[in-house]
Amino acid sequence: MAACQVTDCQIPVYSEDYYDLIIDYNGVVQYVVPDCIQKISANYEVGYYPNASYAPLNIQDYTYTAIPNCYTLTDTSALEASRILTLQNQPTLNLKGRGVLMGFLDTGIDYQNPLFQYSDGTTRIKAIWDQSLPEGTAPEGFIYGSLYTEEEINEALASPEPLEVVPSTDTNGHGTFLAGAAAGGENTAENFIGAAPESVLAVVKCKEAKQHLRDFYFIKDGVPCYQENDLMAAVAWLNQLADELDMPLVICVGMGTTMGAHDGNGPLSSFINDVGLRRRRVITVSVGNEANARRHYWGQDARQGSSIDVEISVAGGVKGFTMEFWAIAPELYQIMILSPTGELLPASAGQIGGREEYTFLFENTTVSVDYGIVGVRWANQLIFVRMENPLQGIWTIRVVPKQTITGEFHMWLPMTDFLTGDVFFLRSNPDVTATSPSFAPSAISVGAYQTAGESLYPDSGRGFSMTGIIKPELVAPGVDIQGPGLRNRLIRMTGTSAAAAITAGACAQLLQWGIVDGNYVTLNSTEINNILIRGARRNPDRSYPNREWGYGILDVYEALNRLRNVVI
Repeated sequence: MAACQVTDCQIPVYSEDYYDLIIDYNGVVQYVVPDCIQKISANYEVGYYPNASYAPLNIQDYTYTAIPNCYTLTDTSALEASRILTLQNQPTLNLKGRGVLMGFLDTGIDYQNPLFQYSDGTTRIKAIWDQSLPEGTAPEGFIYGSLYTEEEINEALASPEPLEVVPSTDTNGHGTFLAGAAAGGENTAENFIGAAPESVLAVVKCKEAKQHLRDFYFIKDGVPCYQENDLMAAVAWLNQLADELDMPLVICVGMGTTMGAHDGNGPLSSFINDVGLRRRRVITVSVGNEANARRHYWGQDARQGSSIDVEISVAGGVKGFTMEFWAIAPELYQIMILSPTGELLPASAGQIGGREEYTFLFENTTVSVDYGIVGVRWANQLIFVRMENPLQGIWTIRVVPKQTITGEFHMWLPMTDFLTGDVFFLRSNPDVTATSPSFAPSAISVGAYQTAGESLYPDSGRGFSMTGIIKPELVAPGVDIQGPGLRNRLIRMTGTSAAAAITAGACAQLLQWGIVDGNYVTLNSTEINNILIRGARRNPDRSYPNREWGYGILDVYEALNRLRNVVI
């Protein structure tokens, strides 16, 4: 799984002196050999290159998909509404996730919390891979991080100083919450139980992104931020561990990004899709909380010989931001950029594969524009704009169609949490605001709703994909959801990652019924997706599929009831 040209490959993984670049063998015939390689799959590797020997990060020299995108967390009475408790308590079924491995890639886990232990005080966690700790032994086939086994975690729990034995912690709490909502045990004193309380867990604490990548994307200091390649490695390890344990696996992804083509074809989305197509694998992904953030523009009816002005409001003090313009092949566009003082960056250099960098005289703002066709599998047009030190005011992106059929294009700004100040489109569109990797075709993409009154969570990301794929498939409870916080406290959280966690627990129930109990042994993510869609609760006053609600509200009891075609 790994190869190295240097003695210790831990060094390039953590060092700011190395670039992490994603190598896609579907699109690469020849490439410069890196100092270290982390193999992800037959199609993907991560190469670590000394940045002193190469140009600064830019799209033209390295390609768009090679530079890892950055992802952040998608969160800021649920089990009854989804009828998960009904299946838990049904005597002949007793579906609590028994025999199923629940995988989480997030901020880690508080393994000392009793919700993740059996009644005898031993752990329900099969393993923790802490990518942020270079001191220990990496998992087999991986070149970084520290692996802690079930035996080591039990040794830590029996020790008066657990963190001296297993030093992995969750200082944020997001990962602990998701694991608890999906798979936490029962706390009768506080009337809490997770969706799959008899499942076992595998946890990846993802390492934070390198500073030079945060700088490339102008990501605000202190915001949780994770590299695409590390998330891919996390999924690969969880898949590998499930093979070693010979267990069905549910992976819950509670992170997202607004960047990318929103069509399921980026490196992480493609890899998630590949894993989800395997038997005994299910992946749930949150759709993010960006619907009302005003960071998506949908251009329609663009015609050659005309232009469309797209206005962006930039607050004072913004140190920089990126913007992505996407159009489905064979559409082609160029852009001009008009500053608040009226200075114009023309479109004359806007050719496929071209790049222009320009400094606006009166604004002292530097803008780079890269034009490209992205990916051998989909070949859509990308215009990547990077704006450093933008002057406060209204910036205008003048879109010039060069070749059109549908006349449609999309523009996205970064995640709300990533920005150092307010940046938004004056005429934004709340649709197609689900975050990647929720567009992976085989993933179960989950929005959030409030159980009281069955109202949509207003910020829940909306579909469909840029290419018309139906996302989200479902909505699940995601407002004021109870789960474990740090220091053994129960807290409440709102957001779509909580909804994805609850859905992951429901999927574990179905995997227990189908695979562990022998009723449907070929289940995978796509099949469970279809099962849940058939059982989803739909409002007769809405049309489906729906950009906000998908195919309806999660109802795992009805899903299984319809599958068995008998009354349980």
